Amino acid sequence: MSEVFRQPEPSLLPIERPRCPKCQGRMMLARIAPGPVAHSDLRIFECPKCDYVEKKLVEDPMNSDKAGWQNSELKAPE
Repeated sequence: MSEVFRQPEPSLLPIERPRCPKCQGRMMLARIAPGPVAHSDLRIFECPKCDYVEKKLVEDPMNSDKAGWQNSELKAPE
């Protein structure tokens, strides 16, 4: 019997956990807040080992300029 593997939905994919620049441990996502730029999130990561805090500004891939292919802008090669 063959198995079928499907790509998980984007909302179910794990969020990348960066390494702490101080101790190299994996940081934990602490909060997500609306970013200062439209269609962006401010993700706040905290290191559970050394309490280092890092903030990353992340563009929403569904609303960014890079999502043009989702709006039928992808065309076959000529």
